[in-house]
Amino acid sequence: MARAGGISNAVNVGIAVQADWDNREFISHISLNVRRLFDFLVQFESTTKSKLASLNGKLDTLERRLEVLEVQVSTASANPSTFGVNQHY
Repeated sequence: MARAGGISNAVNVGIAVQADWDNREFISHISLNVRRLFDFLVQFESTTKSKLASLNGKLDTLERRLEVLEVQVSTASANPSTFGVNQHY
């Protein structure tokens, strides 16, 4: 009987070792996917910041142009002869 108990113990140990490897493999997959997700998010953040900075620069340029146009329109409205505009009322 001692021999049968030894085989049973070996089988139980083998099952435990297999379960441990399965758990480690599962944890490894989860860890890898978390790392991939983290890398994606870091890259996404970097790309997004870069694109937003570019858009911000373009908006700044447009705002400056608009301010210049507003001054020109304001000046033209106040003094039409400066811009060669003939007023006919």
